Amino acid sequence: MKLYSVAIDGPSGAGKSTIARAAAKRFGFLYVDTGAIYRTVGLAAERAGVKKGDRDAVTALLPKLDISLGYGEDGVQRSFLNGEDVSEAIRTPEISSRASDVSAMPEVRACLLDMQRAMARKHSVIMDGRDIGSVVLPDADLKIFLTASAECRAERRRAELESRGISASFGWILSEMSRRDRQDSKRAAAPLTVAEGAVTVDTSSLSLDESIEAVCSLISEKLGVKPLEG
Repeated sequence: MKLYSVAIDGPSGAGKSTIARAAAKRFGFLYVDTGAIYRTVGLAAERAGVKKGDRDAVTALLPKLDISLGYGEDGVQRSFLNGEDVSEAIRTPEISSRASDVSAMPEVRACLLDMQRAMARKHSVIMDGRDIGSVVLPDADLKIFLTASAECRAERRRAELESRGISASFGWILSEMSRRDRQDSKRAAAPLTVAEGAVTVDTSSLSLDESIEAVCSLISEKLGVKPLEG
């Protein structure tokens, strides 16, 4: 059976996870949220009292971490740290900042690279992150760069946090998002970039349903696959 790989990259708050998850369900592919893996490392560093930017301490922590992904019957990805389900704990603004910090460390990226590639060797995948098309799956069958204006992304993130009972101002979220955009784009290890051959999809003026349709249409067109029935 032929396996397909779709790489979806883009900045924080572009809707990658929501859109990729919906598209994966529609085509029966495995959805892999690589950002959740880095968030889990960030959570571990936070809990261990590691200061931001301390590469030596984070590197020393890595061998002690058992990070795994699980999937329920609904296909939703769950993140586990040393056997604990941390799927909710990794979604706070503080851990988002931590994830950006540890993801800039070459040692962390090298440690997690094999885990991500192994999934694509076993399953048809839709994998999202910031360096999927450029580093993790450079030979992906389809590469998509999903983006939106900073203001649009900040408002979406504010609404998402609010829906989970987390209060944060639009101004603070916009500032943090802009800071993370700069950090992710300028980091030495696998910076956020538009991968060679990627199709850019700007969702600033699209609803969520329209964004999902745009990505699914690309998958059908480029890979020649049809959505599952029902």
